Amino acid sequence: MVVYILLCLCFAALFINREYKKKYVEAVILKGLASLCFVLLGKSTGNGSLMSRQILIGLILGCVADVLLNLRFVFEKKGKIIFLVGILVFLSGHIFYLAAILPICRYPMICALIAAAATYLLMKWIFTKITAQKAFKIFGIFYIGAIVAMNTVALCNLITDRSMFTVIYALGAVLFLISDIVLILNTFGKESRFSLRVTNLSLYYFGQILIALSLLYLLK
Repeated sequence: MVVYILLCLCFAALFINREYKKKYVEAVILKGLASLCFVLLGKSTGNGSLMSRQILIGLILGCVADVLLNLRFVFEKKGKIIFLVGILVFLSGHIFYLAAILPICRYPMICALIAAAATYLLMKWIFTKITAQKAFKIFGIFYIGAIVAMNTVALCNLITDRSMFTVIYALGAVLFLISDIVLILNTFGKESRFSLRVTNLSLYYFGQILIALSLLYLLK
């Protein structure tokens, strides 16, 4: 497990360096390797239960989406469609994450109401900070809605059942959400900063590593 974590962080650091230097082909390969490491981490910590398999699928979809999002820099002419497909794959991953933890949620209806309100308020704020085409905004609403719902359920599970699994999973989910907010603001905001790109990616990889590690404490 330690090897997978260290490799993930090392590949991620190299990927960020290559992207900064605009070596986009190398960056895609290194990013794929970094993401593959958190998939292998999840596979090594999983116990074969349905919840474990669903979270592993979420990790795999995250890995695929990672590669797609950076391929938009390699194939610039098709960058828009590649980006949207990548977001769709990420959305699918969040649905699997949500499906995994929803059965242990004691108050699903309350979580649904909180998630809807939180998504509305968050997107209302984000739209005041960015300029994006309609297609990106529509995808963004569904995407943020899914990850906010996942976070809401994860935090609810943490409150009602403070096990190591719920603690680590909830922390990973929150880091994932923050990383996505930073990504959106940096991609569609008035000014793009590489420092925010580093922040986005750092939070993302630590989030995925924690989600993968949470499987270690998952009971069958």
